[in-house]
Amino acid sequence: MSYSIGVDLGGTNIKIVVVSDDGSVLDYRTCDTADTEGSWAQTIKTNLHEIETRRVQAPCHIGIAAPGLAAKDGRSIAYMQGRLAGLQGFMWDEFLQLSSRVVVLNDAHAALLGEVWQGAAKGYRNVILLTLGTGVGGAVLLDGRLIKGQIGRAGHLGHTSINSDGTPDIVNTPGSLEQMIGNYNLSDRSKGRFTSTRQLVEAHLAGDAEATTIWLRSIHHLAAAIVSFINAFDPEIVIIGGGIAQAGAALFEPLRRDLDRFEWRPMGHHVPVIAAALGEKAGAIGAANPQITQIDL
Repeated sequence: MSYSIGVDLGGTNIKIVVVSDDGSVLDYRTCDTADTEGSWAQTIKTNLHEIETRRVQAPCHIGIAAPGLAAKDGRSIAYMQGRLAGLQGFMWDEFLQLSSRVVVLNDAHAALLGEVWQGAAKGYRNVILLTLGTGVGGAVLLDGRLIKGQIGRAGHLGHTSINSDGTPDIVNTPGSLEQMIGNYNLSDRSKGRFTSTRQLVEAHLAGDAEATTIWLRSIHHLAAAIVSFINAFDPEIVIIGGGIAQAGAALFEPLRRDLDRFEWRPMGHHVPVIAAALGEKAGAIGAANPQITQIDL
């Protein structure tokens, strides 16, 4: 039976899926990234070799999702600085030396394509995905096509400005959405009280008034951003993924209340905002789709 492999290379973990032609997950494994130059590449190569040996035939397709801007030819990540040293410009097909074609794409783009293929966005052609975690990632599907833009920068929704008077974020956007709800600066936003959104939400649910104020303010900013994206892209659905989405009702109930206040709903039409379905596998599943070049280009 033919199969495909999808790899999601993250700063902390590497996720690898083996899928059948219809997208069913046949095998799933994770391993530590060990972010030293080149070590993650060797880890991936070793795992792919083990999979191919066990299945006694080569995969029909290999997709690799990673942070950064993917090259237009789909062979590498063209721009990625600050972590995963050596990833920028790394030619996967030359390194892996496999008979299967290797397609490289941005990790948030891959996560959206995974949700479209096998997850919460299946059957939709106009979708916005937001991943809420350490930072805020994003991707946009319009009329069935992934929007990449001129250099692959499209979809970086976490770097849109919510407060033009705010301090610049990592890409110099003032007061970005990522700063308002991302996990990376929660300690600053809470004056040192909380270091993770899980702690913040637990305190909020336990009745901590200060935690509630911080959490609901973050959701207020998220809702303002979502209605802006709805006005810009007119999606059928907005999907929320990433670690913060695991807050469940503590996130989605106040978010829906704010959306009821903010969203422009001509003729009574509103856009559903729902949780992602594929969890941490989304990027790897999206990368594993053998039809990805037809969806992506």
